[in-house]
Amino acid sequence: MMNIKIKKIDSFNRQMSLKILWKDLESDFYVSMKQFSKKIKLPGFRTGKIPRKVLMSKFLTSIEADFIESSINKYYLNALKEEQIYPINKGSISDVKFKFENDLEFKVEFEIEPEIKLPKWKKNLFSVEKPTYLSDEEDVKMALEEAQRNNAEIKSIDDGSKKDDFIICDLQEVDSSGVPIIGKKLETRYVRIGQPPFDGNNQKKLTGLKQNDKVVIDVPINESGDLGRFELVVKNVERQILPKIDNNLVKIVDPDSKSLSDYKKRIKFRIDESYQKKADEIFENNIIDALVKKIDPICPLSMVDSYLSNILEDLEKNGNNQLDPEKAKQTYKPIAEKNIKWYLIRNALLKEQSFKIESKELESEIKKLKSQNKSQASDVETHFQKNENKNRLQDSMLEKKIIDFLIQYANVKDVKILTKDLRKNATQRVQNG
Repeated sequence: MMNIKIKKIDSFNRQMSLKILWKDLESDFYVSMKQFSKKIKLPGFRTGKIPRKVLMSKFLTSIEADFIESSINKYYLNALKEEQIYPINKGSISDVKFKFENDLEFKVEFEIEPEIKLPKWKKNLFSVEKPTYLSDEEDVKMALEEAQRNNAEIKSIDDGSKKDDFIICDLQEVDSSGVPIIGKKLETRYVRIGQPPFDGNNQKKLTGLKQNDKVVIDVPINESGDLGRFELVVKNVERQILPKIDNNLVKIVDPDSKSLSDYKKRIKFRIDESYQKKADEIFENNIIDALVKKIDPICPLSMVDSYLSNILEDLEKNGNNQLDPEKAKQTYKPIAEKNIKWYLIRNALLKEQSFKIESKELESEIKKLKSQNKSQASDVETHFQKNENKNRLQDSMLEKKIIDFLIQYANVKDVKILTKDLRKNATQRVQNG
């Protein structure tokens, strides 16, 4: 039998004091002693057959230490189970007291998920912006031009290069005197005239070139923008021959469209659909951000550290192993804290409101996805035969149910966003580097 006392240090730190009586320890102690004897070699005795009295007289202190080391975690875990406590980090053990035929006492400090105090649900509890994107004909035009480029014919030309042509070339770095630098040759590279760094003065030099022509250009060779001088030797010049934007192109890119006019309408619909999806995602994130800010729960340090470790691990797996770990942690720390806070609030909401997804709801959603993707219905079916994929969908549906609940208590401000402003901002970002 264990004597267990729990001390609340703060909202998530706890200290557990444990006392296990000798009569409840005795059998475990002698089992531990037997295991200890198997590790000891003593002249005159076979391994594991040393009499108890001999062991006690010669190795009692070591036996006690071995028992503490091998058993203390067992009693700690049993206590957690008995108290129905679920730590989020490895406990720190201290103040261990034990001697043969005496009680075992120790303390463990650990963290649990903090208790989240949810607000009283009422209208206009928090304010949030809801974006709506307003597309225009320029979006349609850009989509048409992309379809045009994707179906362009590439032809070698011999009438002299011009803007937007591709030059296939060798690039040999040279010194200030024009002498080639050994080991600094780049073979068979594609250069597009007019695209940085092959714009400006370089564009002028690259215009009008033909096969076997040579020209010297200056291009950045590092992130600092330092310039290197290269001799460019033309192997070939290629040009995109764009098809006309007409019914013939429509037949290639979207056979279901009856005409160019019909295709434009379908493009506009897809663009608006895509922007609506983006707007919904932003709106949901805005709701989460607003509620997190409103409640602002405390983040246990162990949860933040664990989250950041997972982020760094993912970055390394994706080939970003050049990142400084400390700088990366500082960069991602706000994201980690926000996501952990939402996780804690979300769990509290699930308990308070008893949100859940019934099996019928899940199957209905899978059926809906199959009907939306009729050509790939069997793939969808196979996909959701895996429990992990089903669980992800269930979690996503649960998230939507929570968001729908929260919307009721939000002061929603509609915000109109013109796509032309998005294009303008994107252009400025490119120009500013």
